[in-house]
Amino acid sequence: MDVDLRKLRYFVAVAEELHFGRAAARLHIAQPVLSRQIRAFEQELQAELFVRDRRSTVLTEAGRQLLTDARPLLASAEALRRRVRRATHGRSTFTIAFMPGIIVTAEARAIADLHPDLSVDVVRTSPSDQADVVREGRADVSYVRLPIDQRGLSLRPLFTEPRVVVLPREHRLAGKESVELAELVGERLLQDPDVVPEWRDLPNRPSDSDPRPRPVLSSVEEKLEHVAAYAGMVILPLSIATFYTRPDVTHVPVGDLGHNQVCLAWAEDDRSPLVREFVDIVERQAQTAGRGHE
Repeated sequence: MDVDLRKLRYFVAVAEELHFGRAAARLHIAQPVLSRQIRAFEQELQAELFVRDRRSTVLTEAGRQLLTDARPLLASAEALRRRVRRATHGRSTFTIAFMPGIIVTAEARAIADLHPDLSVDVVRTSPSDQADVVREGRADVSYVRLPIDQRGLSLRPLFTEPRVVVLPREHRLAGKESVELAELVGERLLQDPDVVPEWRDLPNRPSDSDPRPRPVLSSVEEKLEHVAAYAGMVILPLSIATFYTRPDVTHVPVGDLGHNQVCLAWAEDDRSPLVREFVDIVERQAQTAGRGHE
C-alpha cells in the first residue's frame, strides 16, 4: 500500500491539534471533509488512529507511532520537492543557517559578491533544528554545534571552543578561574543531559532527584532567564556566554569539559555547485582566521 502524503499531512494536523475543528481551520478545509479523509486513512491503514467523542480527541498507540514516523517522512518529501524545483527553475536564493554565537557575515558577503543576482538569506537555529533545517531543505548549509544526528549530512569541521557553566552572579562558584564537573554535581542542569554527555555520564548526581520537571528552553535568552532566577545552571560554548551578557549571571570555565566542535553541514545528496562553492569559501575563511580544525 502506498501512503497518501496528503492524508498523512491531514493526520499530522489533527494529531498536533487534537481537535478536528482547529486542524481543519489550519488546513483551510471544511471539517466534514477532514473527518472523511481521516476515516479513509484509517481504513487504508487498517488501524484506528484516534479515539473520538464529543469532548476530546486522543491518539491511539498506533496514532502515536504514526505521528513519530510521519514528521520525518513529510520533511523528506518537502525537501525533495524543493530540490526538484531548484533543479528545474534554478536557484534564486541561498540560505545559511547558524547557531547562536557564530558569526557568518564574512561568508555570506563572499557568496553574495560572487553572485550579485543571488538573494542570500541567514536564519538562526537552535539545538533542536540546527540539522533539520538542512534535511528539510529550509537552508542550504548550516553551521552546527556537535553533537547532532549526522544521518543524511556531510560535515566539514571548522573550529572548537571551550565550554563554560553559566551561574547566577551571587553563586558560590562565581568568580573562580575554573571549576571541575565534580564541583557541579549538586546543581540542577536545565538542559537535556544529552546536550552535555559528560554530565549525563556522571554517577550519583543529587540533582537527578529534583522533583521539578526540566523546563523546555528553546532559546539562549530563556536559558539565561532561568539561571538568573536561581532555577539551575546551563553549559554553553564560550562565544555564546560572552555574546549574551547580562549583569545577573556569570560564566566560569569548566576545566574537564571537552571543547565544543563547530561544523558546516549540508545535505550529503546536494550536488549544487553553490553549496560546493560556499564550502570552499568557508574553508578559505577558516584558514585565514587560523582556526580550521582547532
